Amino acid sequence: MAINKEAAEVYKSLGVKPAITASGATTMYGGSKLRPEVYDVMNKASSVMVNVDELNIKAGEAIAKMIGAEAAIITSGSGGGLILQAAACIAGSDPAKMSMLPDTTGMKNEIIIHKSHRFAYDQLYRAAGAKLVDIGDGLRVHPWMLENAINENTAAVAYLHCNFVSRRALPLKTVVEIAHSRNVPVIVDAASTLPPRSNFTKHIAEGADLVQFSGGKGIRGPQGTGILLGNKELVDAAYANASPHQFIGRGMKVAKEEIVGLIEALRIFLDEDENEQMERYQKMCEKVLDAFVEVPGLKVEIKHDEFDYLVPTVVFTFTKEWTGLERDEVLQRMEDENPRIFLWQLGNPDEVGIEPLNLDEDELDIVIEKLREKLIN
Repeated sequence: MAINKEAAEVYKSLGVKPAITASGATTMYGGSKLRPEVYDVMNKASSVMVNVDELNIKAGEAIAKMIGAEAAIITSGSGGGLILQAAACIAGSDPAKMSMLPDTTGMKNEIIIHKSHRFAYDQLYRAAGAKLVDIGDGLRVHPWMLENAINENTAAVAYLHCNFVSRRALPLKTVVEIAHSRNVPVIVDAASTLPPRSNFTKHIAEGADLVQFSGGKGIRGPQGTGILLGNKELVDAAYANASPHQFIGRGMKVAKEEIVGLIEALRIFLDEDENEQMERYQKMCEKVLDAFVEVPGLKVEIKHDEFDYLVPTVVFTFTKEWTGLERDEVLQRMEDENPRIFLWQLGNPDEVGIEPLNLDEDELDIVIEKLREKLIN
């Protein structure tokens, strides 16, 4: 079904235009759609009071069991989880140190990171008081560079697993081997890497100590949630720094309704047949491909791989033979529609994408119709 008119009025009453999101699970555009079972359990949970500390602990235990991890906690999005990763590695569970953050005087506070892994959200490590130490030049890095960067002030080595990130970094297994030989933990940001579901355990199997995932993207849980899993001692330290405790993570609380909502979303996500899910997305992409494949000057292809396109995605490339609207004009005109339509703004200036994760069949038809108007008419 297309956008629910009654539901859309909630936003229209505030002067906010509803949108169709063809860009995948994008935080700027609301993350992902909650499953009906998720908001049903959240609604039920809202009428009952509990001890939130107890709920957090039990929820973490449930998630660890579901995924097959040593330990886990629910975080305030992936961003909140990155702050807790850094806090756990710098201050541990020591209240005296925890109460000082982000002042890290007298503590190990350096987090090593590949220069090719530097991105906007590494600021969250610094928010906990970490000092980031780059290795490599963005194009190449050698094991000796990591070995040489580790010293008595090293708190952790950070590793980014994200689409469109340079694969010139050292393999995670190599990073783990070097870091662990010096008793340094490895922390991974894998926020947007689900599906495939195998990524839940991939990094832990390769030796990572803490791994962060978003709860509001591929899992389709509440957007303000995340999952931090890994080594029990470090997970416990992360939670010691988190809400409802009065340390650096106090402001990054997760509501009790969001906690149970995420668990329900995760249960459904893990039970879902991934092959059927990918086949459904593939068919949606083929429908888009058929609608545009013969447009002159436009290259249209379906991409699906383990690095950049984790679900089937239609990629449009405006070639040198293209004589129509510029890409940015197409994007803007789609956003000017009512409802707004958000396409995936890929990194290359001559590309745009449609990822079907947040689309139903009716919405896909609207996207195709409106995009044809911009590209053909």
